Amino acid sequence: MSNSGVSPELIREYRERQSELARQVIEIPLAKEPRIVAAIDMHVADKLALGSAVELTYPELTPVDENVAAQLVTFPYIPGLLSFREAPVCLAAVEGLETKPDLVLVDGQGRAHPRRFGIACHIGHELGIPTIGVAKSILVGHYGDLGEERGSTAPLIDRGEVVGMAVRTRPGTKPVYVSVGDLITLEDAVDWVLRTTGRYRLPEPSRLAHKLAQARAAELRSGEGKS
Repeated sequence: MSNSGVSPELIREYRERQSELARQVIEIPLAKEPRIVAAIDMHVADKLALGSAVELTYPELTPVDENVAAQLVTFPYIPGLLSFREAPVCLAAVEGLETKPDLVLVDGQGRAHPRRFGIACHIGHELGIPTIGVAKSILVGHYGDLGEERGSTAPLIDRGEVVGMAVRTRPGTKPVYVSVGDLITLEDAVDWVLRTTGRYRLPEPSRLAHKLAQARAAELRSGEGKS
């Protein structure tokens, strides 16, 4: 039995499932320009998982809807298998939006994953919507020189394969790490991350989804303190 309380056999089964699902990810150019862009963020505290989803119009980047879902955590923390722990509440958050988005940005990895099936792939596969992984840190791979100006990119390479792109969204800030989730090319993914990024390091939809998740988590902590 591993430290997570899950047997090695079951962990191997989940990893094999990821590898199988990775072969079903489709990388194709966007068929049309998205008009509604959503972003997903998640926050896990103790046994409660929060998934936040926001929708913005493009090109105005005007917020039009938001939703927060909460679920008890039933899957243990296992590096590389976080999508099985966090995807269900994220999917619930998106499904609670009034309008189906044309594009979804996910806080986490897509193809830039040991088995090429991170949470952005998982969510894209389930929703059937073009999905992009926008991560704040690297899970696998390395990249070379990256320019300091906005829009500079460098391939993220793992075991000889380009799995994502380091993208400088603002001068003087750390890059974000962009990878395909599903139904989009890496080129289009980078393009749309830059299109939806304004004054901050993160794309505006992602920034607002993160802010929403943190605000709801703070509300819950405050409520616990008063009880």
